[in-house]
Amino acid sequence: MNDFANNSPAPHFDATGIQRRARRKRAGLIAGVAAAVAVAGGGTALAAITTGSPNTSSTAAASSTDATTVMISGKKIDMTGWDSGSAKAALVQVGLKLGTVTEKAVPDCKPTSVLGVSPHSPHSVSPGDTVNLTICIR
Repeated sequence: MNDFANNSPAPHFDATGIQRRARRKRAGLIAGVAAAVAVAGGGTALAAITTGSPNTSSTAAASSTDATTVMISGKKIDMTGWDSGSAKAALVQVGLKLGTVTEKAVPDCKPTSVLGVSPHSPHSVSPGDTVNLTICIR
C-alpha cells in the first residue's frame, strides 16, 4: 500500500501566467475606477461650462465650500471666485431670480467677487426661486 507514496508528480504552476492575469485584472479595475472618476468630473466640468462658469475644472468645484454653491435640479453651480455680473447672469440663465445683493467688507478678497449665496448647497432650489448673493467690497 505504501508503494505509491511519494511517487505523485508535483503540480505545475504557471507563476508567470498567474502574475500576468493578476496584473490585467488590476489594470482593468484601475481603468474602470478612472473612467468613473472622469465621468463624474466631466459632468461637473460640463455643468460649469454650460452656466458660463469661470471655474471649468472639476477639482475647483469639488474643493470649494458649500457657501458659494447653488444646487438646482441636482446640479451644483460653484460660484467661488465669480464676479457679481457673471453670477447674476448665471442665475438668470438657469431660471432663478436674483434676490437681495448684500455687500460685505472682507480683507484680501477681490472686489465684486461672490462670497456667498443663499440658499446654498446642500439645499436645492427650483427654477423660479429667488437666490440672494453676498459680494465683496473693500
